[in-house]
Amino acid sequence: MTERNLHRSDGRLAGGGGAFFIDSPTVIAVDKQHGTTPFTTSLRIAGGQIAEMGTDLRPLPGETVISGKNRLVTPGQVNAHTHNWEAFWRGTQDNLPLELWMLMCYPLLGTEPLAPEMVRLRALLLATESLKSGVTTVVDDAYELPTQRLDHLAAEFAAYSQAGIRANVSGQISDIPFLDTMPFARDYLAPEVQRLADDCSVLSSSDYLRFAQEAIASFDGSGEDERLRFMLGPSAPQRCTAELLIGCGELAAEHDLEFHTHVLETRTQRVHADRDFNGSFIEWFEQLGILSPRLTLAHGVWLRPAELELLSENGCSIAHNPLSNMKLGSGLLPWSQVRRSGINLALGTDGVCSSDTHRLSEVMKSAALVHKITSDDPEEWPTAGEVIEAATLGGARSARLGHKVGSLEPGKSADLVIYDLDTLAFCPRQDVSKQLIYSENGSSIRQVMVAGRMVVEDGETVLVDEAELRRDIAEITPWLHRWQAEAQRANEVFLEGFWKQYRHAVRRWSGSMCSPWHSPHEWRRP
Repeated sequence: MTERNLHRSDGRLAGGGGAFFIDSPTVIAVDKQHGTTPFTTSLRIAGGQIAEMGTDLRPLPGETVISGKNRLVTPGQVNAHTHNWEAFWRGTQDNLPLELWMLMCYPLLGTEPLAPEMVRLRALLLATESLKSGVTTVVDDAYELPTQRLDHLAAEFAAYSQAGIRANVSGQISDIPFLDTMPFARDYLAPEVQRLADDCSVLSSSDYLRFAQEAIASFDGSGEDERLRFMLGPSAPQRCTAELLIGCGELAAEHDLEFHTHVLETRTQRVHADRDFNGSFIEWFEQLGILSPRLTLAHGVWLRPAELELLSENGCSIAHNPLSNMKLGSGLLPWSQVRRSGINLALGTDGVCSSDTHRLSEVMKSAALVHKITSDDPEEWPTAGEVIEAATLGGARSARLGHKVGSLEPGKSADLVIYDLDTLAFCPRQDVSKQLIYSENGSSIRQVMVAGRMVVEDGETVLVDEAELRRDIAEITPWLHRWQAEAQRANEVFLEGFWKQYRHAVRRWSGSMCSPWHSPHEWRRP
């Protein structure tokens, strides 16, 4: 065996992707045998995979030995829903509901295409913060303004390749004019203002499907960068034509790709479904034939019981984003009902303009806590173990990667996080699974491995020079501020009408401010 001697050199790590032996750490495996119950075992890493696990293992010649004393090893976290577009918009918005927030963070007017290098920096920022906080896989629903481009997609994949993270990346698309994606929007805008919005170009369904086919051919998860894969990202049922949704469903089935979309994030969207989709986006999806285990719904705050049944019957996933749902006042997913329905549940940060973080650990604590105020029955409340599972194996299944990552088992990829248990978060040491959720904020992370390659060492990224990244972004920040300010000024013409649209939709809403499941007379646990 060799003594542990890992160091940075030209952005590379000595021993990266080599053979490792992690000697007798505490482990949370999220496997069938142990679930999220901590236990002690050793792990042998070889060929990018977990080769063996067991208490009787010993290091082999040539292996780099990592002492497991005072260490906790967990599967890498899977951020099941985020948007790298927002990485440059962190800290810009507050106290806006989604419909108004989108206007400021995804402006209709005044957004020229960014240079691919800026797109690369943006994605690299997301990857760096993610890895340092224990996220080894990101599901990046990449939305570009004014439209999708293959060179932008290539820049995003280049950033994720450099950082060493695993990523599903979409080219999110809407092919319906923006004003027709919200109920009552045209009722409150003058014709000349409507024309400004209608003149904004959108890709046709045929154009996007051609783009997607090229992207699939270029980024198919094969070859050296098996970690990186394109996914289908039609934005939402109210924003996409049937032709686009069906075409995306067919491509997802043909290539076994994740099909990622937003559903029922806000009360306005529930009103839209009731008014214009015969009461249900999910039933419409069923009619189109796109409900399947490949489908992940981001949010799902306002799902009804019959819709949960349909999703469960078809093996769909939901990516829960409590931070953005709270910040935008959107509502709260019915956690216990989703869990009881058997739907696979994952966790996401959403974009950092709506959550202000890429750290899934913040989402984990939030999810564990916020649902406890929705019921007076503690049996309805999330457990720490349920949250850990959603953040790891649940996210992996959502991303069509459950066979590869999300749990620590022989034969799976060595995507894992090593925590120092000799820290204040674990002092005194109790049930480390609970302390991981309620006490640990990422400061105890010492190493992070993706596909058997060490990408974080001593809490710092190995393949990304963080100081250089911050300098590069600081250089463009003055331009970025001007670009954002100009775009936001250009879109102020819509604000008055959008506020009226929002208030009209909310007036049409007669239910709870959180979820229809939370009314005292509805859906009580038997």
